[in-house]
Amino acid sequence: MLNLNPKHTDHVNTRSNPIPGQYISFPSNEGQTRAYISTPPSGSGPGLLVIQEWWGLVQHIANQADRYAQRGFVALAPDLYSGQTAEEPDHAMTLMRELDIPNAAEKLTQAAEFLRRHEANSTGKVGCVGYCMGGGMTLLLASNGVIDAGAPFYGVLPSGNPDPASIQCPIQGHYAEHDDATKSVPELEAGISDSQFCVYPGTQHAFCNDDRPEVYDADATATAMDRTVRFFNTHLT
Repeated sequence: MLNLNPKHTDHVNTRSNPIPGQYISFPSNEGQTRAYISTPPSGSGPGLLVIQEWWGLVQHIANQADRYAQRGFVALAPDLYSGQTAEEPDHAMTLMRELDIPNAAEKLTQAAEFLRRHEANSTGKVGCVGYCMGGGMTLLLASNGVIDAGAPFYGVLPSGNPDPASIQCPIQGHYAEHDDATKSVPELEAGISDSQFCVYPGTQHAFCNDDRPEVYDADATATAMDRTVRFFNTHLT
């Protein structure tokens, strides 16, 4: 474990990234599932699933997809809540607890297959980055052999946590110092054969969420993004 001390189609433009993404639908176990997709300036690159926090497919997650697209990935963020989003924690907790985890995993598996076959996917590989609940889903997809590499950020699931020993793809985890989710890191690190876990001193859960100034840490976010991009460039190209 590294302890780092970092110093319908609607077009969307993010605050920090000029790349416009779009909302699409892909075939899934529910017929069609809404998702946000963003492609690199070059027009192609490796596939990357971007999985939402407990808030839903909100603008922050679309922004994250655009940021990864800017760094060379075809980024797809599926909507696990079928259009619902939350603005306060109690509602977000309810949505997460009501989520059917096996059904969501199947939906994400279909998203990965859609992305693997996408014409803009230059390598045929699919990685996954997820935040909070999405980090937990990243580990679950990895345990099911769905992805080629995964980067969970402060990953948690309300139920259905996978056996770390079942994860065979490379994993790079990013966790906050002041976060109960980080208690899972020793077990994950011991159980996953090809893994690296980074804990960022002074940070709190959701430190990458720039829509939450009370926890956002710009330096840790930049360091984590750079590390994640290098990780995926190693394993998806």
